[in-house]
Amino acid sequence: MSRGANFEYIELRPVAGALGAEISGVDTSRPIPSAVVDEIRAALDQFLVIFFCNQELSLEQLKSFSACFGELSRVPYVGALEQHPEIIAVIKEANERNISTFGGTWHTDFSFLERPPVASILYAEQVPEIGGDTIWANMYAAYAALTPGMQRTLEGLNAMHSGHVYGAARPPIGIATSTSIHISRNNPEADVERPHPVVRLNPRTRERALYVNPVYTTRFENMTEEESLGLLDFLYIHCTRAEFTCRFRWAPGSIAVWDNRYSLHLAVNDYDGQRRCMYRTSTAGEAPVGPGDD
Repeated sequence: MSRGANFEYIELRPVAGALGAEISGVDTSRPIPSAVVDEIRAALDQFLVIFFCNQELSLEQLKSFSACFGELSRVPYVGALEQHPEIIAVIKEANERNISTFGGTWHTDFSFLERPPVASILYAEQVPEIGGDTIWANMYAAYAALTPGMQRTLEGLNAMHSGHVYGAARPPIGIATSTSIHISRNNPEADVERPHPVVRLNPRTRERALYVNPVYTTRFENMTEEESLGLLDFLYIHCTRAEFTCRFRWAPGSIAVWDNRYSLHLAVNDYDGQRRCMYRTSTAGEAPVGPGDD
């Protein structure tokens, strides 16, 4: 993760050693001057996830703020709001017990797409009194902590990604999700696998990050799932070590913006009996590139 950006227009407080910073002095409900947007985006590049607290946004204002990070895009297999197709509601009702939380396993958003989303923006409308945090992991740091031998091995590999959790080829996972989220399943096209480099290169900074996740990564290219399982499991455990993470406690009016290219995230499902209502947008994606692709 690159360091050293200087900030003139925003106040910034790191929240953990690995990644994450809270930005203050910005009203996200109003148009933001371009010089301030540039600093916010530089902070996102540096810290991978940034937080804004005590904000109050309409859905239109959420879209306007989200556009600071790129063109808004629609996501597959998850129902959007009828009047706002760029926004999905991430809800778990208080009476929905013993169900999974959307995003409750380590992942990066929709990595099975040819051009996965660059940034995701999540706005909290209602949160539990206790629980419901989100955790992020720095995939630059996870790569850097590997031995040189493992780094060289991984740099020669592609991993296959698919949207099989929305597909038809595998048996249902048997874990119910809130009916408020409107997830589409049994889609044959979601089972199609797509290769992406295991080590993702930042074309601007030349930094390298791991790019695998236990939700959408299925195997290594030219290997079976069984052959891939041991190394993938090692990487999943390695890249989510505590020292690579930060954890955010939501409050109404909080916003998180994160870089899907070089981080993983997980929504903690520890708030049965309490309602959690969030609204999420995503920005248009780019094709992952590896060290040998440029």
